[in-house]
Amino acid sequence: MFIENIKNEDVNILECRTFGGEITVVDSLKKLDEASEYLQTQPYTGFDAEARPRFVKGSKRRISLLQFATNSKAFLIRIDIVGLQKNIIDIFENKKIIKVGSGLTDDMNALKKMKRFNPAGFIDLQEYTKQFGIKDNSLRKITAIVLDFRISKSQRLSNWEKNEYTNAQKLYAATDAWVCYEIYKKLNLLN
Repeated sequence: MFIENIKNEDVNILECRTFGGEITVVDSLKKLDEASEYLQTQPYTGFDAEARPRFVKGSKRRISLLQFATNSKAFLIRIDIVGLQKNIIDIFENKKIIKVGSGLTDDMNALKKMKRFNPAGFIDLQEYTKQFGIKDNSLRKITAIVLDFRISKSQRLSNWEKNEYTNAQKLYAATDAWVCYEIYKKLNLLN
């Protein structure tokens, strides 16, 4: 049904798409409460995390931003500002809310160093897509194979701890979580 692998040059000729819904930067506890109330009502959500890039070998990865997205809403949670609060931990531990991401091991390890929790309901697309015969495991390539468009990774090495995000950063962060949501949705429609 899907191809196993895709070449970079084949990805590059696909249409580039981005998240088209409402993006909320969560930088206060009030906004965090609103975001978590919405997320608690969702059966599944796309998930990603960003860390400020470190260019020193052996430096530790500290998560600055959590991204959650559905088809219409994205929440960019500035944990560098609001911290890793109980309502987010509750979502992380809620097995009834499926959190779909890509390459989750490093993110989970870094987050568990910030606060102890027992992750539940997480699906890593790098593993999940294997049952569909997909061998490529970068989010960019999985997106191209399953959704037939490409996403930009140009903001990947942005400073996720700066005071204000640029529009490009917001769109990048929302898009990464949103495509995880869309990939999972499409794969489950086929199951």
